[in-house]
Order: sequence, then C-alpha cells, then structure tokens
Amino acid sequence: MNKQNYSGSSFLNDPEEMLSFYARGAFPMADSNGVVDWYFPKIRTIIPLGNYNFPRSLRKIIPSMNFEIKFDTDFKSVVYACADREETWISEEIIQAYFRLQKLGHIHTVETWKENKLVGGLYGVTFRGAFFGESMFSLVPQASKFALIKLLEHLNEKNFSLLDVQFLTEHLRMFGAKEINLDEYRKLLQESYFKDCTF
Repeated sequence: MNKQNYSGSSFLNDPEEMLSFYARGAFPMADSNGVVDWYFPKIRTIIPLGNYNFPRSLRKIIPSMNFEIKFDTDFKSVVYACADREETWISEEIIQAYFRLQKLGHIHTVETWKENKLVGGLYGVTFRGAFFGESMFSLVPQASKFALIKLLEHLNEKNFSLLDVQFLTEHLRMFGAKEINLDEYRKLLQESYFKDCTF
C-alpha cells in the first residue's frame, strides 16, 4: 500500500479539497495514534457493477431475515458503528470531516433495518459516476451483506460505473470483487467522470 506524503489534518478540514483527493483515487486512514494519512495503492480493488455476484447461499437466506433497506437516513449511527471496533482507522477527525462532506451531498449510506432497529450497513463517498466504499458493519448475521447487495443494485439503477472497495477481502470476493492494476483503475476512474450520477 502506498502512502502519499500529505498531511491528513490540513486536507480533511476542507471538504472540497477532501473530495478532490477521492476523485483522484486516494482515501484517508488514521493510524493507532489517530494520525491521518492519505493512501493511493498501486493495486486497486473493485466490484464490477456489470458483473457482480449475488451468492446463492445469501439469496436463499435473505427472504427469511425480514430486513428493510434504507438510504441516507442515519449517517451518524452508521459511521460510528463502523468505527466501533478494537482497531479502527476511522478516527474522530475523519468522522468530523465526513460530516462536512455530507453537507455537500457526497457521503451516502445503505442501511439494514430489522424491527425498526439499525442492524447493519455501509457508507461511501460519491463523485460523479464513482462510489468509493469506505466501511460496513453488521450487528446480526448477513446484515452487511444485504446492504452490499442493495448498494450494487442501486448503483446499477443510478447508472454508476465504478465501485471502489479499497482492499480485497474474502467477504468482498464472494460478491465478485477483484484486484486490478493502476492503469485499469485510472481508465475506470476517467470513464466515471463523464457521468453525472445522483445517488
């Protein structure tokens, strides 16, 4: 993973500046001491929106879970739930920067609800036809997976062309996530900028 030599604090304070870094494919992460740096990996991970996978096991169990999906109703709860773990890169400084970015309409949530309680979800940053996935959480089994499937469906409906998920995990691989090189990524990034999508 390549760490760009940028001061996190100075760029996080300006939401327009922060968005410009996302638009270039960079993203912020805080270390265990809360120090923020911006990262730009040479190997990128995406889920192809035109060729994602809906796991058969998940397809079978979802109807019995009685989940309800909502968009953009409780960003604060989603981001704090994502940060609530032993080790997290989502520092309070980054969270406050997200709130400023949210006011510009570039942060969005996909929320899984059950019996009127938020039980899972995810959030990410949007810029034109690109969605930069940041983090997800789950308080009950399958809740974050359900949110991810609904995100994939939603992005296709809204004509987005890029879903950047930062790093490959087994959890993401089951949905069709794959690693691509920087040249491929930059091409997809450029294509997404010719679109003017609304989440």
